[in-house]
Amino acid sequence: MHYTLLTTDSATGARRGTIQTAHGPVETPVFMPVGTQATVKTLDPRDLHAEDCRILLANTYHLYLRPGHEIIRDLGGLHRFMGWDRAILTDSGGYQVMSLAALRRLTEEGVAFQSHLDGSRHTLTPERAVEIQLALGVDILMALDECPPHAADYAYHAASMERTLRWAARCRVAHSSDEPALFGIVQGGTFPDLRARSAEETRRIGFTGYALGGLGIGEGAAAMYAIVEDTTALLPDDAPRYLMGVGTPQDLLECIARGVDMFDCVLPTRNARNGTLFTAAGRLNIKGAVHARDERPVDPGCACYTCRHFSRAYLRHLYVADEILGLRLNTIHNLHYYLDLMRQARQAIEAGCFAAWKDTTLARLRAEPSTSQDGQETHNDV
Repeated sequence: MHYTLLTTDSATGARRGTIQTAHGPVETPVFMPVGTQATVKTLDPRDLHAEDCRILLANTYHLYLRPGHEIIRDLGGLHRFMGWDRAILTDSGGYQVMSLAALRRLTEEGVAFQSHLDGSRHTLTPERAVEIQLALGVDILMALDECPPHAADYAYHAASMERTLRWAARCRVAHSSDEPALFGIVQGGTFPDLRARSAEETRRIGFTGYALGGLGIGEGAAAMYAIVEDTTALLPDDAPRYLMGVGTPQDLLECIARGVDMFDCVLPTRNARNGTLFTAAGRLNIKGAVHARDERPVDPGCACYTCRHFSRAYLRHLYVADEILGLRLNTIHNLHYYLDLMRQARQAIEAGCFAAWKDTTLARLRAEPSTSQDGQETHNDV
């Protein structure tokens, strides 16, 4: 994997780049749809190709438990298994294990946990996390980290961050090659000094890319943006920067302006299945009775398949009737919105007008809540 920084916006920290992977180029800034269990829910690879999706995210924890990484390896790897010929990033599984709370026990060695499926016992170590992801055969692996709750005190965050650094070093030893790529994760909560130490030491270990973890989990938008801005300034210019599990359209644009290149979040797909659709003018609840006779598309300015062929009235009918097609059409629309937002951001950076474009776009959406305020898990779509 190789990252090329093409240009940086003069008025902000927004970056335009390209990540070259074994499965083709990925233009950045980029949003990665979440395919937790080797599928972006309700869609197939043809739908993702139609939206020119170049990379998606799969979940190590879930694929390890079902069907098992050995099975996927023996069947030719995750790309072949799910019929996807473009890039894949997998998280380490640490976030999901940490969210199990009563079902896990944290030690220096790793995390012992019980499966949420059948109660079976497992241990995830840094070496095991790398082993599983290598067996899956993906393009980008993530180092194992601990993601503590944002409300934890300074002492907890400090100890957790130091453990994450030790685990990162073990992951690097377990996978000393740059192919496939291994990303390190910066932790430290909302404490600037902890984030600075984490960024410095993670950079010293040396990774192909760098992620910001532990954000968008309830700390508030202002705190998240401040940490993102301070931390990206400490990361190398010649490596991609990935903000994990974030966020709303506002979060994406504000964090692009602060130097982030890569994002993932379940909001577009999960909200689609719940009947909430993203538009240039804000969110639209397709369940509302007000749409029962509305012949307009979800967004008159949208070029997605859903908006080109179906009315709000029809989409509402499908949702109320509990028809699977409604979930699929909603998901197509929401992912188109997110991927098109990234295309527009890239074009604005190239044209040297990102700051003005961002302000105009956000002016239509400023009343929307931020991901960092809802505290929902955003790394797996289940």
